[in-house]
Amino acid sequence: MSTTTLAEKFSLIIGGEARSANASFDVINPSTGETVGEAPEASIADLDLAVEAANAAFKSWSRLPDDELQKACEAVAAQIDAHSEELAQLVTLEQGKPLNGLGSRWELGAASAWAHYTASLSLPVKVIQDNEEGRVEMHREPLGVVGSITPWNFPVMIAVWHIMPALRTGNTVVIKPSPNTPLSTIRLVEIMNSVLPAGVVNCITASDGASNIGSAMSSHPDIRKVVFTGSCSTGQKIMRSASETMKRLTLEMGGNDAGIVLGDVDAQAIAEPLFWGAFINNGQTCAALKRLYVHEDVYDDVCKALVDFARAIPVGDGMDETSILGPIQNQAQFDIIDRLVKAGAEQGRVLLGGQAQDGLFYNPTIIADLDNHNPLVREEQFGPALPIVKFSSHAEAIALANDSENGLGGSVWTNDKDAAKEIAASMECGSVWVNKHGMIQPNAPFGGVKKSGLGVEFAEEGLAEYTDIKVIFY
Repeated sequence: MSTTTLAEKFSLIIGGEARSANASFDVINPSTGETVGEAPEASIADLDLAVEAANAAFKSWSRLPDDELQKACEAVAAQIDAHSEELAQLVTLEQGKPLNGLGSRWELGAASAWAHYTASLSLPVKVIQDNEEGRVEMHREPLGVVGSITPWNFPVMIAVWHIMPALRTGNTVVIKPSPNTPLSTIRLVEIMNSVLPAGVVNCITASDGASNIGSAMSSHPDIRKVVFTGSCSTGQKIMRSASETMKRLTLEMGGNDAGIVLGDVDAQAIAEPLFWGAFINNGQTCAALKRLYVHEDVYDDVCKALVDFARAIPVGDGMDETSILGPIQNQAQFDIIDRLVKAGAEQGRVLLGGQAQDGLFYNPTIIADLDNHNPLVREEQFGPALPIVKFSSHAEAIALANDSENGLGGSVWTNDKDAAKEIAASMECGSVWVNKHGMIQPNAPFGGVKKSGLGVEFAEEGLAEYTDIKVIFY
């Protein structure tokens, strides 16, 4: 496939083969408005065929010895490496993020790291008891067909997060990517199928119109687990529709991560990591820093240092090798960001940005002097806009940070290790970083509390979520 050809027609991947659909929908480059390609509009019948293929493949795939599953996953990871530039270019064309910086090439590097690390994991039999009274073993067994529903912000990396642990534990997969960014996932699954048995990984796409494929997946009687990354409202719908079949669920949902900057910091030294904690992927990241609380002693210095750094970041077409930030991925998200920025500007002091640009471009925006009741602070903006709130005491900062329905991540910025430990222990979220933000890694479990999610991903704890426990008494 050419990495620059537009308007190519893509197919469903079912049972190891490309399959056409009765209709298709256009996928748009958010930088230019051009059509990148046509994605197939799957029907419920197509979903049933994909689940049937995955169920058929499960019978033999789930019985493979652990070392053979590991070798197969390593082969998949090697194929991702071999096609990384092709996939990166396709991600940029449909998602908008730049090739360089923390863009699509970085995403493919992260996808590779997760794929290789997940392939290396295992869940051996655990001996609970072995004495004169008998032997008790705990086994981890695959569930069956896993339904994966992925978002548009990191289409390849999050697909790898969902698929690889499912494969490593002997499950098979039907994945449905976001209709905004389906093409890179279709191509990823094609690449995986070059080294996997037919039906082990299947891909269906839909525009989320009348077919309502996502809802059908979460209620499908032959899908044993759904893993979802996306909004809280959609995750709640999945949880409701999955209840009738008692599906296993892993839900990584919205975040409104707080960063707390204490009064002992060097504002210049933390400006760059603060910026990237908030503006990675143009702020379109679940675990991005979305609310910044700064102690009054360094408030003005931190605001100035952040603005000085942000002002120099090039924003432009993702295919331009000089761009570091790209456009907002879609119009609906653009409108949310613009509404929240306007709400912030009504109350606060706009230090940078604050205005929509041509097309879907929105320059980095920083708004100071807000309080916790402003919509830009209370709601997840999921874009390049950072609200800043002043505080006077540690107790006040903790209370402000915890005043949210979300609890995905948070961060503390200080040179005082004892203060960092105290505040980190008090923050109501699944991950806390000290003097950095959002630096997830494949060997550490990741998940949210409150309305930010259910279950965890990554590491052995994430791998175990793709299994049932069977205890055998001898």
